[in-house]
Amino acid sequence: MNIKVDLDITPEEVRRLMGLPDIQPFQEELMARIREQMEAGAEGYDPQTLMRPFLSNAFASMDVFQKMLTDVMGMAGGSGEGRKKD
Repeated sequence: MNIKVDLDITPEEVRRLMGLPDIQPFQEELMARIREQMEAGAEGYDPQTLMRPFLSNAFASMDVFQKMLTDVMGMAGGSGEGRKKD
Protein backbone atom coordinates (compact mmCIF):
# COMPACT_ATOMS: atom_id res chain seq x y z
CA MET A 1 0.00 0.00 0.00
CA ASN A 2 1.31 3.43 -0.90
CA ILE A 3 0.17 6.60 0.80
CA LYS A 4 1.05 9.98 -0.59
CA VAL A 5 0.54 13.17 1.38
CA ASP A 6 1.09 16.59 -0.17
CA LEU A 7 1.40 19.52 2.21
CA ASP A 8 1.06 23.06 0.99
CA ILE A 9 2.75 24.99 3.79
CA THR A 10 5.38 27.69 3.95
CA PRO A 11 8.84 27.27 5.49
CA GLU A 12 7.68 29.53 8.34
CA GLU A 13 4.79 27.16 9.06
CA VAL A 14 7.13 24.15 9.01
CA ARG A 15 9.45 25.92 11.47
CA ARG A 16 6.57 26.59 13.84
CA LEU A 17 5.18 23.07 13.43
CA MET A 18 8.52 21.53 14.35
CA GLY A 19 9.06 23.94 17.25
CA LEU A 20 12.24 25.45 15.82
CA PRO A 21 13.28 28.91 17.04
CA ASP A 22 12.88 31.99 14.86
CA ILE A 23 16.44 33.16 14.26
CA GLN A 24 15.64 35.85 11.71
CA PRO A 25 16.14 38.74 14.22
CA PHE A 26 19.53 37.27 15.18
CA GLN A 27 20.55 36.95 11.53
CA GLU A 28 19.51 40.52 10.83
CA GLU A 29 21.49 41.82 13.82
CA LEU A 30 24.55 39.81 12.81
CA MET A 31 24.37 41.10 9.22
CA ALA A 32 23.99 44.67 10.49
CA ARG A 33 27.16 44.30 12.59
CA ILE A 34 29.09 42.82 9.67
CA ARG A 35 27.85 45.63 7.41
CA GLU A 36 28.97 48.25 9.98
CA GLN A 37 32.44 46.71 10.15
CA MET A 38 32.71 46.58 6.36
CA GLU A 39 31.60 50.21 6.02
CA ALA A 40 34.19 51.27 8.61
CA GLY A 41 36.82 50.29 6.06
CA ALA A 42 40.18 48.86 6.94
CA GLU A 43 39.82 49.97 10.58
CA GLY A 44 38.36 47.19 12.67
CA TYR A 45 37.44 45.07 9.68
CA ASP A 46 39.50 41.98 9.26
CA PRO A 47 37.73 39.43 7.05
CA GLN A 48 39.90 36.60 8.33
CA THR A 49 39.03 37.32 11.97
CA LEU A 50 35.38 37.76 11.08
CA MET A 51 35.13 34.39 9.33
CA ARG A 52 37.52 32.38 11.54
CA PRO A 53 34.79 30.83 13.78
CA PHE A 54 32.86 29.63 10.74
CA LEU A 55 35.84 28.34 8.78
CA SER A 56 37.56 26.52 11.64
CA ASN A 57 34.47 24.39 12.22
CA ALA A 58 34.03 23.76 8.50
CA PHE A 59 37.65 22.63 8.08
CA ALA A 60 37.45 20.40 11.14
CA SER A 61 34.31 18.78 9.73
CA MET A 62 36.04 18.24 6.38
CA ASP A 63 39.00 16.57 8.11
CA VAL A 64 36.66 14.15 9.89
CA PHE A 65 34.79 13.48 6.64
CA GLN A 66 38.02 12.83 4.71
CA LYS A 67 39.26 10.47 7.41
CA MET A 68 35.97 8.57 7.30
CA LEU A 69 36.19 8.25 3.50
CA THR A 70 39.80 7.09 3.72
CA ASP A 71 38.84 4.45 6.28
CA VAL A 72 35.90 3.26 4.18
CA MET A 73 37.99 3.12 1.00
CA GLY A 74 40.68 1.19 2.86
CA MET A 75 38.15 -1.42 3.95
CA ALA A 76 36.48 -1.63 0.53
CA GLY A 77 39.74 -1.59 -1.39
CA GLY A 78 40.88 -4.88 0.02
CA SER A 79 44.12 -3.59 1.45
CA GLY A 80 44.42 -6.84 3.38
CA GLU A 81 44.05 -5.25 6.77
CA GLY A 82 41.33 -6.82 8.86
CA ARG A 83 40.78 -9.67 6.38
CA LYS A 84 41.27 -13.30 7.19
CA LYS A 85 43.66 -15.22 5.00
CA ASP A 86 42.30 -18.52 3.71
